[in-house]
Amino acid sequence: MVRLEEVEEARTRAATALRDGLLVVLPTDSVYALVADAFSRTATQQLFGAKRRGRTVPLPVLIRSPRQTTGLVEDIPEEAERLMASYWPGLLTLVFRAVEGLSWDIGDTQGTVALRIPTDDFLLGLIADVGPLVATSANRQGDPVPQTAAAARQQLGLTAALYVEAGERSGARSTIVDVSRGRVEVLSEGAVPSAHVDQVASGGVSWGVRPDDGTATPESEPVAEPE
Repeated sequence: MVRLEEVEEARTRAATALRDGLLVVLPTDSVYALVADAFSRTATQQLFGAKRRGRTVPLPVLIRSPRQTTGLVEDIPEEAERLMASYWPGLLTLVFRAVEGLSWDIGDTQGTVALRIPTDDFLLGLIADVGPLVATSANRQGDPVPQTAAAARQQLGLTAALYVEAGERSGARSTIVDVSRGRVEVLSEGAVPSAHVDQVASGGVSWGVRPDDGTATPESEPVAEPE
């Protein structure tokens, strides 16, 4: 167990473990997550086993910049670009058609990939160090989602090589939106209301604005409005 206050040590140890194909438990901008290198087949297969979850629910992938969608997804429709501009980074996961032939094993994806950019600086730094990460709540299937790393360790034990403690998380859930089939479909409503998804995707608000507060997303690398 390492505390997040020890940022450099925590980041170095977490990055080393992830590069070695191991699992780590980290605080995110919503919950404590069990995390692996998205392109380590050994690690992602271990993650499914640790969760005791079937492969029919694919693992979501965390990236740190909209530019990382290049090479991962086939196409980004305008509706998705609008949602990215308003809600990335943040609690919105977008499901795209994936590029064929990606060398990963993230479950039975049916040719799709679910992407999100988190707001947590520590997690974004790890993605910069390691590359895209898969992350799912740090609990066994059917058990309560832990609010601390210590609670996650009670469930997962030695399954994870490292636990990073940073106090309680909010427990907020990401809204999951499918844009892979020529339409915008909310698969699971979380922090972003379905009505706001529809409003942003349809162009009902200005580019990069959220209906709830009328302000642009505080993003370091904004998604440009298409010409």
